Parts: sequence; structure tokens; C-alpha cells
Amino acid sequence: MKLSREQVIHIATLARIQLTEQEITTFSEQLSGILSNFDEILQKIDTNVEPLILNELKGVWREDVARPSYSQEQILANAPQAEDGCFRVKAVLE
Repeated sequence: MKLSREQVIHIATLARIQLTEQEITTFSEQLSGILSNFDEILQKIDTNVEPLILNELKGVWREDVARPSYSQEQILANAPQAEDGCFRVKAVLE
């Protein structure tokens, strides 16, 4: 697989690297060689793996049913500070 000049520039941009014209040419050749090696290896490996099909699952979601909750007093009982039925916290902005 031969990488184009634009693809090498795009990769360099993603990596936030500035390349000279000579480096673009050099990296284009080197990265193309690396990708060719990976392609050769992948062609030799048996990659015929059965896919995991998740869409056949049924009933994996529980029913959305209202349940009893804690009262406001129970929730605020553990609060370091409470005021007017709410948690009292330090001001973030001054």
C-alpha cells in the first residue's frame, strides 16, 4: 500500500509534527513499507473469525418501573451542610 504525499501530511498534522519536503518523501516510503509488511502478515493469518452477533439478544433491558426513593430528609442527613432543603457548598466563583 503506497501512501500519498497528502496522507503523510495528514498523519503529520494529526501528530502535530511539521515536516520538510525531504521528510515527507522519506516517511512516505517508510510508512508505505511498514503497511506493506502488515498487509503481508495479515494475508498469511487466518482471520475468518465468526462475528459476535448482539442483535439476537432479547429482553436484556429491565422494565423502567418507578421505585420508591429516599426522602429529602434522609438524603440531607449525611450532608456536611444543608440549607433550605438543599446541599450547601462553597462558592466556586467569587
